[in-house]
Amino acid sequence: MTSHRPYLLRALYEWIVDNGMTPHVLVDAGQPGVRVPQHAVKDGKVVLNIAERAVMHLQMDNEAVRFSARFGGVSHPVDVPVAAIVAIYARETGQGMVLPEDIAAPPPGPDDEPPGSPDGNDDGPDDRPPRRGHLRVVK
Repeated sequence: MTSHRPYLLRALYEWIVDNGMTPHVLVDAGQPGVRVPQHAVKDGKVVLNIAERAVMHLQMDNEAVRFSARFGGVSHPVDVPVAAIVAIYARETGQGMVLPEDIAAPPPGPDDEPPGSPDGNDDGPDDRPPRRGHLRVVK
C-alpha cells in the first residue's frame, strides 16, 4: 500500500484552511531531499508557513510539498519530502497532528495463510484472535 502520510497532510491542511487558520508544518531539515534556506533552520528543524497568502505555486503530492516563499525578503524555492514533515498545525490554535511514521507491512511468511479458507468457504468461525489497531492516544 502507499503511504498514508501525504493523505493526512492534505486533509489536515484543508481542514485548517477551511477554518480560517494559518497552516504551518514542522520539518526535519536533516532528512534527505529537504531544500530550504539554511538560515531558517534551527536545531535541525524548520517551521514553514504554507498558507496560500505566504507561498506561491504550492504543490502537495504523495512525494513532496513544493512552493516558493520569501525568507528575509528574498524568494527561495522550497522542496520538502513528505517523509521529512514531522507535524502540521494551525498557528492560531496549535491544533493539528504529529504525522505518524509509516508502518511497513511484514513480508508474508511460510505459515501465513491467504484470506479465506483453503476450500473457498468463509462461512466458518475464525479461530484467530482479533487484530489490534495501530492507533495510539497522544496527549
